[in-house]
Amino acid sequence: MNCVLVLVRTLDGSKSLKAGCQPSFHHRRRRAAVLSSGSGIHVDEQQRELAPEANRNPIKNTNMTQLDGVVKPKTKRSKRFLDSRAPKLSEDVKTAMIMKGGNSNQTVTQALKDIYALKKPNAVLYKKKNITRPFEDSTSLEFFSKKTDCSLFLFGSHNKKRPNNLIFGRLFDFHVLDMVELGIEKYVSLSDIKASKCPEGTKPMLVFAGEAFDMDNEHKRLKSLLIDFFRGPTVSAVRLAGLEHVLHFTALEGKVYMRSYRCLLKKSGCRTPRIELEEIGPSLDLVLRRTHLASDDLYKLAHRRPKALKIRKKKNVSHDAFGTKFGRVHMQKQDLTKLQTRKMKGLRKRRGAVVSDDQEGGAAKAAKVDV
Repeated sequence: MNCVLVLVRTLDGSKSLKAGCQPSFHHRRRRAAVLSSGSGIHVDEQQRELAPEANRNPIKNTNMTQLDGVVKPKTKRSKRFLDSRAPKLSEDVKTAMIMKGGNSNQTVTQALKDIYALKKPNAVLYKKKNITRPFEDSTSLEFFSKKTDCSLFLFGSHNKKRPNNLIFGRLFDFHVLDMVELGIEKYVSLSDIKASKCPEGTKPMLVFAGEAFDMDNEHKRLKSLLIDFFRGPTVSAVRLAGLEHVLHFTALEGKVYMRSYRCLLKKSGCRTPRIELEEIGPSLDLVLRRTHLASDDLYKLAHRRPKALKIRKKKNVSHDAFGTKFGRVHMQKQDLTKLQTRKMKGLRKRRGAVVSDDQEGGAAKAAKVDV
């Protein structure tokens, strides 16, 4: 072994000398002979290939094994993690990831924060910039959606060609399904409107006004996308006091106006309260720009429901327009000759009464007389 001095450069840029030992000629030749064999090279390449993946996701290599594209868990913790990501009959609440691009201004950043405040707690906000263009390459969005298990996204950016830009989108099977690009023309934030706000996690009531939401194909998809984005969790019932947040979308002359209101229940002198709307923000005037819509076949596939969730039709049961339930009962043919009727005492025949038949001209019959 030979001792040598090595010049080492640290992360802060400083230099230092360290003493080290260099293998002799015989050690180097023995090490070269080992590496020249097939097994030595295979082990080193395998370690180099696994090192970056282990740094990205250490749990995957320590607790899971991947054979033929199927990830098999090794521990109960990893099994629970895979079960939570597996398809279910009743899926979890849709979560949205909110991020900004490489170039963004104060308007876009504040708009993303306000929409995140409306979407909480079913949202993930990325504070760092992400240099990506969803309409040109959506691989980064698909990677982040798979990492955070999000099926909705909102991307904000700003440039000279498309200023104050927002992209609403949704994914199916971790692939982009629909994307709609909207430009902000006028914006009023939550903090600019001085009014009491709704509590976090309030389920909003969505109102859509305008013929474009029912006539134009792009506006139809935009309506469906906004419903998916803001609908919140699915619940069986909501108390009256919980209906206090309204999101109103109006389509008029190629623009979409988004307004947020709070319902105030006032006394009306009767059982039904009087409702007043108070604007709480945010308020956005949006203009429709680019769109990326899924094909009809893919859109139909994304709406397919499992057979276990389909309601089976009950035979011989029908409902009318008012919701009244009618049932049809099938019975066998009855023999009316064997029908047991009630015998009334007043209808019994009496002996001694005379029955005449003048119409037929017959002789009078002697009636029976009770003895």
